[in-house]
This record gives sequence, C-alpha cells and structure tokens, in this order.
Amino acid sequence: MNDTRVALMTDAALIDPALIEALKTLVEPGKVLTDSASLDTYGKDWTKHYAPAPSAIVFPKTVEEVQAIVRWANQHRVALVPSGGRTGLSAAAVAAHGEVVVAFDYMNRILDFNATDRSVVCQPGVITEQLQNFAEENGLYYPVDFASAGSSQIGGNIGTNAGGIKVIRYGMTRNWVVGLKVVTGEGELLELNKDLAKNATGYDLRHLFIGAEGTLGFVVEATMRLERQPTNLTAMVLGTPDFESIMPVLHAFQSKMDLTAFEFFADNALGKILERGDIPAPFETRCAFYALLEFEAITEQRADEALATFEHCVEQGWVIDGVMSQSETQLRNLWRLREDLSETIAPFTPYKNDISVTVSKVPAFLAELEGIVSANYPDFEVLWYGHIGDGNLHLNILKPANLSKDEFFGKCATVNKWVFETVQKYNGSISAEHGVGMTKRDYLTYSRSPAEIAYMRAIKAAFDPNGIMNPGKIFA
Repeated sequence: MNDTRVALMTDAALIDPALIEALKTLVEPGKVLTDSASLDTYGKDWTKHYAPAPSAIVFPKTVEEVQAIVRWANQHRVALVPSGGRTGLSAAAVAAHGEVVVAFDYMNRILDFNATDRSVVCQPGVITEQLQNFAEENGLYYPVDFASAGSSQIGGNIGTNAGGIKVIRYGMTRNWVVGLKVVTGEGELLELNKDLAKNATGYDLRHLFIGAEGTLGFVVEATMRLERQPTNLTAMVLGTPDFESIMPVLHAFQSKMDLTAFEFFADNALGKILERGDIPAPFETRCAFYALLEFEAITEQRADEALATFEHCVEQGWVIDGVMSQSETQLRNLWRLREDLSETIAPFTPYKNDISVTVSKVPAFLAELEGIVSANYPDFEVLWYGHIGDGNLHLNILKPANLSKDEFFGKCATVNKWVFETVQKYNGSISAEHGVGMTKRDYLTYSRSPAEIAYMRAIKAAFDPNGIMNPGKIFA
C-alpha cells in the first residue's frame, strides 16, 4: 500500500460525516455508534499500549450486512477493524487511527448442531464459554479453554488461533475448525472446507484465515468440532525447588499417562494470588516454582499411578510438596491459582511477552532469558508462568508505582531486542498464542524470514487488494 492510501484509511479527520450516515443505512437502526463512551469501549482490547480512536462502531447482524460494510469500506477507502470479546493482548483489535470498528456482538447465535458429526455451527460472536456449555449440554466437550473464556468470542479465537491451558492434549483452535464462511477484503463470501473431515482438493484456504487477525477478511460463520467429555478430571499442584526440576516431572508423568494440561508458575506469581485472600494456598510449603497438571482419573488405578509418580518425583528431589484434588471445588480452586493470574496482575500494568520454543529447549531458553531480565530489570518485579507442557512461557514485568506507563513501556521495550534475539536463537516464536497485532509487528522478523513475510504480504494483497482489513496489524 502507498502512503496516500494509508492516510485515507486511518486519518479520522478524513472520514466525512456523510460517509457515517451512509454506513447507517447498511445495518439496522441504532447499530452504528459514535458516542465517546462506545468509541473507547469498542476501540480497544486488553492491551494498554495504544489509545483507542475509532471513527464509529458498527454492529452487523447478518452475513449480508457484513458484506455491505466491506463493500462500502472499499468504495470509500475506509479501514475496518474487527472487534470480538476485546480480550486480546497484542492490540490486534485496537482502532487507534480513526478506523471503523466492526463488532460482532449481535452475531452471537449457535445455528446448527450435528450429533453424528460432533460439530456445531457458530456465528463469530458466540462466547467461548457459551460453546463449552452447549457442548456439555449435549454430552460433548469443547476443549479450547483459557481465563477469558467467559468473554472471548469464537471469531476472535479463530483470528488469533487461540491456545490456552489444554493445548498439550487438544491442540490450538486451528485443530477444531472444520469449516469457515468468510467475507474477504473485497466483500466476497467464501465457504471454506465445507465441514469435511477429508478434503484433498488443493489449497485449504480455511487455515489462512485462522490466525490472520482479521487482515484477510472477517469470519462470519464457523463449524467447530467437538470431543467426548473427559472423565473425572483431576488436578495436582506440585512444588519444585527450581525450574530445572519441572521438566523431569513433566517427563515422569507423561511416561505414565496422557495429561490434559501441564502449567507452571513462579512463587511470586502465587503470592499475588494469595494476597487476594479468596483462594487457599495449595499446601503450607512455599517453593520456588509450581507445576499444575491435570489428567483423567478414569479408574482408581490411574489415580494410584499419579500418586506413585508423585512419590517418585519426591524421592528424586524434583518435588518438595504437592496436593491432588479430591472434589470439583478443590479442582476449581487449584486451577484458579494459575488461571486468575492474568486478571490479578492487571492492576500492575504488566509488560507481557508471550514466547515459545520446543519443549525440550525450555530449560536452557528460560535460563538465558532469566539472565537478560535480571541484568536489565534489577528493580522490576518479574513474574513467570505459562503453558510449560507445550513450550509456551509468559514473561510479565510489573510496573513500579513511581514510573508512568510510557516510561515503563519504554524501558521494557529496550530489552525486547535481546529477548527476541534469544527467541530467534532457539528457533522459537515471539508470540505463541496472543497474536502479532501492533505490539509484536516490529519484531516479526525474529520468527519469520524475509521470504515468508513477502509471501504473507502477497496473500494479504490477494484477499484485500485495497488494504482496508485491519491495516497496521501483523506488519506495518
């Protein structure tokens, strides 16, 4: 795209009020908002790096309305930004330059269910927890799960290829999408894969839209695959003397059973949870790190195997103390020690890095990062946690009270180069599950080669020739 086109799409002063009036004719009355409160609410996600500044918010209710909005935007060279549950952490859903936000809150229905195929057809605004509950009501299971399941939307999950806490067993969102209907950047409706389990007819365009962050077009319908319900999920929290002990613990349990989750968090992260006072400590002993693992206790023998493995880990010195859930309430409380972390530290305005390597490289990778962080952030509190079973680490640096947000982010950004050089050294990813958005776009070269980025730009140009779909995200 040339600079003139970018200015036309992103400068709010250039969007004629008459265009907003024309936009209002494309949707139901009252479904275009321009008041300041709505612009602030719908123009941002959970990131705090960029101030929201959209021109308008539009709420389509049908596929046809989405197509009409995209065609209007093409005609007038207006930039569009998709908005789902606004729980993202990469600023992919932030409208900071006068864009029009397309919010999918009213496209929130489950359209069809097929018990034989174990599939459900969703509109993009369906809440993740809504799909999980629907699956449970029908004796099935939707396994993609994370802390924001109560507010994130399926369309956003697809746009970022969301992962979460069950990836070690069930994989990412990509694994559960069997069909998509999308509106491209030109306003054309495509039906991708047609819900087939086997389809060897050339390029599977469905997978281009998964993880594309709305830069190629908008997901307007998704067919999601479901799974059998797990049996008697049981969690254990194990305290370890150091991070190096966590990996042999993972290996010991994986050699005996299929885990549905394997998470970790540092002691200072646990301390933030316990300071709230509403969740009990897992046990009296405080340890340097904690592993949270989950498995199906299908039989008493499986539970006995888990306890025997725990005892083996204690004998080896890998584990100091531990607890196993004995009830649904205890299971939920153990999970809250990990899942409530992001919400709990939000008031500290954390600077987040969501990075990954292959599981075998995690210990050496984290050791190098610890050296970088401790050398450059000696006065900052650093919290580590993440989905260690799939190699995903969350590095969280908490803002000191005496620094402004801009000063703090500036100090953190100076070290990003060394952090991402280490990611590149280990052939890792600068964004394991949060997406690229605006927060990571300047660092994309640490995970993608120049040739890959050139092909990605060419793909975007094919689906969105006028560059109206979420411009400035993934790459500038």
